Amino acid sequence: MRCLANLAPLSLILLLAACGDGEPLLPADATLPDGSRYRGEVIDGVLQGRGRLDYRSGSRFVGTFKDGLRHGPGEWHDAHGEHYIGEFEHGVYHGQGTLRYRDGSSYQGGFAAGRFAGEGTLKRDDLVYRGTFKDGLYHGLGSLERADGSSFHGQFSKGLANGQGVNSDEYGSQFSGEFAKGQLQGSGSFKSSDGDLYSGAFRDSQFHGTGRYQTAAGDVWSGQFVAGALNGAGEFQGADGERYRGEFIDWAYHGQGTLHLADGSFYQGHFNGGEYAGNGTLTLAGGTQQSGTWKRGQRLHDEQGHMLPDPLELGLLAQGRLLDQAIAELPASTPAIELYALTLAGDGKQSVFMREADYVANLLGERFAAHGRITLTNHREQISKRPLATRESLRRALQALAERSGPEDLIFIYLTSHGSSRHELSLDQPRLQLSDLPASELAVLLQPLRERHKVVVISACYSGGFIPLLQDDKTLVMTAARADRVSFGCSEENDFTYFGRALFAEALNETDDLQHAFELAKTKVAAREQADGFEASEPQIWPAKAVLQRWRALRAQQTDGDQTAASSTPPLDQSIGRNAQ
Repeated sequence: MRCLANLAPLSLILLLAACGDGEPLLPADATLPDGSRYRGEVIDGVLQGRGRLDYRSGSRFVGTFKDGLRHGPGEWHDAHGEHYIGEFEHGVYHGQGTLRYRDGSSYQGGFAAGRFAGEGTLKRDDLVYRGTFKDGLYHGLGSLERADGSSFHGQFSKGLANGQGVNSDEYGSQFSGEFAKGQLQGSGSFKSSDGDLYSGAFRDSQFHGTGRYQTAAGDVWSGQFVAGALNGAGEFQGADGERYRGEFIDWAYHGQGTLHLADGSFYQGHFNGGEYAGNGTLTLAGGTQQSGTWKRGQRLHDEQGHMLPDPLELGLLAQGRLLDQAIAELPASTPAIELYALTLAGDGKQSVFMREADYVANLLGERFAAHGRITLTNHREQISKRPLATRESLRRALQALAERSGPEDLIFIYLTSHGSSRHELSLDQPRLQLSDLPASELAVLLQPLRERHKVVVISACYSGGFIPLLQDDKTLVMTAARADRVSFGCSEENDFTYFGRALFAEALNETDDLQHAFELAKTKVAAREQADGFEASEPQIWPAKAVLQRWRALRAQQTDGDQTAASSTPPLDQSIGRNAQ
């Protein structure tokens, strides 16, 4: 009997502590008025000590009781999936514990009166918070990390960022300073994922008040900011030497100001949207002044009020003549293999494309002896001097190349501009509305050259998307990027894009093998992008074998010609002797 007496408490303990999800088979020691069944110690009709309480709803509690309430260590299973292991006081979570919810969320840390309190960690699908709580809310020092990559580290109050802290958005940009009700207020700083920096005043997490903004490239804006932009009196200092002091609206020069350009010229007067507008004087680097009334960067009237001719209108009048002249200068083919070149600078708002296209044209002429060259250029200052890069001028130029070249010749086409994810090449001349050039239309424009061996190089974002529509046995295609990637280097102060520099200024000055030059350029571009922290553009190539063979034949012919010319030239002393005689 004594053994059985000793076994009874042990059995009860096992049932209470390790009975699983099912209710114990032992009869209840007490049934509560709501139908809940209790197994454990009962003193004077009150639940006391260790026990188990199974509710009619399916919830259950295993742990210790005091005066009929959950009190001390215990484990709670809610009928709806909530699970808590930890300390209780007066029937609610109190002390240290771990709470798990049906949706997978969890909290581990301190509780007070049933709410998160003190140090703890809250995990949900969309966030993780580690820090202190009060009344169930973030309160005190903590770290909040969201699933989208954004985070806040610092002081909280009543569930919101409040006090000193650092907020990082999903793009990696950081806001630092004093927060109030979740927003950065007063003095603080900002750092973008690209390395841009702002220091100054904030209102509701926007630049507001006196501040200074500097880009990673070295451009600096300083002055009065409103609602996130420079608005009012301020200064700009460009990395290329450009300087402006005056009024701004939304970062643009607007109102009275003085602009010093990198070429040594300067303008003093009124601006609108970043352009000369109203009364002003432009002083060129040589000292010549142009005063009068301006609109959209053009001088419309001189200082006496006389109307001046519009350079755009003059340029449009000249365009037909300029294109006809460029086509007329294309020489006819000879029996030898000849190289013809066409270069196109598509976007006239940035000079880098014109500079790059000009370099390529000169390289093909001087190093690779191009027999005929034609250039099409969009640029704000060249409309009266060069044929525009439009779809129609390109069509006429390609037709002329087809007519002047022979079946033995090689055509080299270089197109540089901005590109879109729709695989369109930007054709943009300031103050004109030109249609862009889709890959499908370029393929149509190239049809007159379908029987010619040709190299087509496109330096633009997303340019890999041109390859499927252009590639064939007689068309070698190189592009600056994959179909779904951007390329880099398109800025006003640059002489080349990344790809243009790597291929033409570097690789083709190291080797005259086209495919090897492309591989060298691809490696150089990747190294530069990695050093600059950019996503790899991954230049692409369709290496048409017949075109590579024709290129090698051209280079061999040119080399033989150079050697023949050298052998037929008399020594210097003989030439001098003959001339003397």
